[in-house]
Amino acid sequence: MILLESIFIALRALTANKLRTILTMLGIIIGVGAVISLISIGNGFRQQLNDNFASLGTNVIWVVSGRFSFGPDNGNSGNAKQTPPPPLTLADAQAIGDPLLVSDVVAVSPEYGVGNLGVVRGQVELSVSVTGVSAEYESVRATRPVLGQFIEPQHIDRRTRVAVLGATVAEELFESYEYPIGEMIRIGGVPFEVIGVLEEKGQSGFGPNETDNGIFIPISTAQTRLGSAGSHHGSLIVSTIFVQATSQDRMDTITEQIKTLMRERHNLLDEEADDFTVTSQAELLAFGNTITAGLTAFLGSIAGVSLLVGGIGIMNIMLVSVTERTREIGIRKAVGAKRQDIMFQFLVEATVISLIGGMFGIGLGYGVSQLLPRLIPNLGETVVTPDSILLATSFALAIGLFFGVYPATRASRLKPIEALRYE
Repeated sequence: MILLESIFIALRALTANKLRTILTMLGIIIGVGAVISLISIGNGFRQQLNDNFASLGTNVIWVVSGRFSFGPDNGNSGNAKQTPPPPLTLADAQAIGDPLLVSDVVAVSPEYGVGNLGVVRGQVELSVSVTGVSAEYESVRATRPVLGQFIEPQHIDRRTRVAVLGATVAEELFESYEYPIGEMIRIGGVPFEVIGVLEEKGQSGFGPNETDNGIFIPISTAQTRLGSAGSHHGSLIVSTIFVQATSQDRMDTITEQIKTLMRERHNLLDEEADDFTVTSQAELLAFGNTITAGLTAFLGSIAGVSLLVGGIGIMNIMLVSVTERTREIGIRKAVGAKRQDIMFQFLVEATVISLIGGMFGIGLGYGVSQLLPRLIPNLGETVVTPDSILLATSFALAIGLFFGVYPATRASRLKPIEALRYE
């Protein structure tokens, strides 16, 4: 009851001078709105990053030639070789797929990137990224054809000139009323038959999606007929080896088994560093979350400055209110109000200003976060989460309490006789 009565008194005091109260709340409204809208940018960036990594497939590990690091390098230390690292080969992929050497592997999908080539169909000419893939690409990379079929083992065995188109490439090469399956296109001047069109993955948030904007052909065809992959130790070279694990729990173990196997195949001594990189989806997700968490915290701290400014405004207006209501304070003390009652009353008023301003700020922040992607198309989607709303509201409440303490303390320390004399 005391709290409700204090809230009603606070509302009457605040509505006595509406314009001053609104101007005081404005700092909190802008501050809360800025916190929510800027944090939504960081959350949106995180979601886009996670979606990109998720689009790689399920429980995916990949191996590339050379040494790269995502965060701290926990690999083998030692002097790096000055010579270029040896390339990956089909023999490496076959070894990784051997259950006696690496356990709990569902499938292995080597890839050979041919690069951007000219693709012609009728009067339409495009420059498209062409990648040679195995039949396992469909399951490992979690992509499905919506028309036709994907590359099959017989296509690879026979080095067949067939192609599977990404969704965007298919839209650019064919009209909506045309059926692309069975049609011929020329890739780098070489005729290929279209046998499939992949499902659309959508925008990645960091540029065109590689699946939607690519063409996929049998890896053997890419290595020998369309390009010249070359060989290493008698086995054709590949660009990347993708490995699908049975479960996420086994990914760390499989990663270590692959590292051990590759070091043996590359004849590396104990003191020599890896000349390859094995990366799991979980590592990339952790690395991406670390970056986006820092970005979100940075954006939130910038917006938090405006909340501090709003808090200073609250303290200023509460000091003015204490001065204007000195006689009222004196009368309340004269009739028995205790020091803590006066202090509690002014703290409630400061808190009410912050909470009402915070509510309007939530609406402002949500509206701005929805408007930003339309005003800045390259920004990507923004994501407003309950956590960001709770954070901003709690911060606004804390600001109100913190900056309301001094005015409330000053009011509670007024002596009744001096307060009653005040004009």
